[in-house]
Amino acid sequence: MVNKYTQRQHKILVLFFFLLSFLGNAQIGIGTVTPAASSILDITSNTQGLLTPRMTTAQKNAIVTPVDGLMVYDTDFKLFYSYISSSSSWVPMSGALPRLNFKRIRAGDNLATVLATELAAGGGAKYVLTSNTLYEINGQIVFNFPIDLNSAYLDGLDANEDIIVKTSGNLFDGTTGGSIRNLTITTPGATVFNLSGTAGQTFLLRDCIIANSNSIGTISGFGLAFLSIVNFSGNTNGITYNNIGQLLLSNQAWFSNNSGTYEKFTGTFNLIEKQGGFSNVNTGAFGFDVSTTGLTITSDAVLESVVYTGPTPANYVKPYTTGSYTGYNFNNSWNVRSAGIPTETDANATGDFAMDYAVGSGLGVAFNNSNPSDIVKVGSGTPSTTYSNLFRFSTDSPNRLRYTGKKKRIFQISGSISFQVPAAGTYIVYIAKNGTLLSQYKIYGKGASTNDIVVLPLNATTEMLTNDYIEVYAQRYTGSNGSIVVPNMTITIK
Repeated sequence: MVNKYTQRQHKILVLFFFLLSFLGNAQIGIGTVTPAASSILDITSNTQGLLTPRMTTAQKNAIVTPVDGLMVYDTDFKLFYSYISSSSSWVPMSGALPRLNFKRIRAGDNLATVLATELAAGGGAKYVLTSNTLYEINGQIVFNFPIDLNSAYLDGLDANEDIIVKTSGNLFDGTTGGSIRNLTITTPGATVFNLSGTAGQTFLLRDCIIANSNSIGTISGFGLAFLSIVNFSGNTNGITYNNIGQLLLSNQAWFSNNSGTYEKFTGTFNLIEKQGGFSNVNTGAFGFDVSTTGLTITSDAVLESVVYTGPTPANYVKPYTTGSYTGYNFNNSWNVRSAGIPTETDANATGDFAMDYAVGSGLGVAFNNSNPSDIVKVGSGTPSTTYSNLFRFSTDSPNRLRYTGKKKRIFQISGSISFQVPAAGTYIVYIAKNGTLLSQYKIYGKGASTNDIVVLPLNATTEMLTNDYIEVYAQRYTGSNGSIVVPNMTITIK
């Protein structure tokens, strides 16, 4: 029988030989009796792995005087990190320095943990993102509180895979701008945007899908709002833009499975530019709503190369309640060239009138007794005149056409005048702008005897600014006193 003393001697002997072996080979094998010659520690297993220390980012950063090469697993970022003493920083095991101001949110993450700082900044009622920080969305994330962008950047890598969801209330709610890119956004039973910024702030949304939301909501107050390459699908109510300095909308797709009013504009804008894309307007929906009283463009607005389709063309645009023209949708602040709706630009401004009396009657034009006589407007009183095709033209005086476009341009003026003379004589007819004769275009006509009818063409070219107007004047050059009678006169400006 082996006594305790003998057992102790045996253990000491085994340990002695182990130490001799270690000192001779400087190797340790775990799971193997033949550690690799080039390793100091060889761990071998087909069923188990190596578990390094695991800790949060805060815990990792709290390690006191970490040694160069120290390795831990960061449970917030789901990455292995190694400490680099030369730069006094923790870097991912890939060896690249981590992006500054960056946080990744993965599907399945506990938002209360990953966004603990942001939730605390929002008083436990919203996630106030850290300014100038990039938040990467990885997978589908369901938010239980609203997001205040706070001038941060919210980004995905693939809009089809990286999705943010909220099922009640508002998803984006705040008074600052920020950036949202490469995401699918869906808010069934909720509103996507309730954003109200200031003139010094910018909001950017691009390369995104907004789908199956109860309401897209409101974007208001920003100095610049830029939405580019956005796909809208299956939303119950559209978006309202309000009081934005510069609103840029580029290549947006509105599918027919949307309902309500797709895009509505209210308040005051310095400029609006919507270019490219399409709106397939469903039955009962409106594509583009500018009908709210008080909508003002202080500079210019452009609706260019957007294709409007759908079963009810009258619903493609809900027009201005005042300031538009018969058969058109917009006022003179807009330049519109889009398939499916009328073209509206100053380049298309046109107007005409026709004064026409029955045979034997007409508008009397009286001159003084001098030869040449005074120069008198053809159009006093209430002549029988019809004004037609007035687009960015109006009339505020008999036989007058006033340009109401916004930009100056050169117009061609054409028409004719017929008048009956009281006696033989020579007459001159002028086209006038703002009451000033365009004398280079005057034309002479002569009646050979009493009651002769003289027919003269009217032609001129002139530059017109906003509120400039065109009229016709006449003068007796020779002949007896008396009034001419004008049964017919037409003017067309285009």
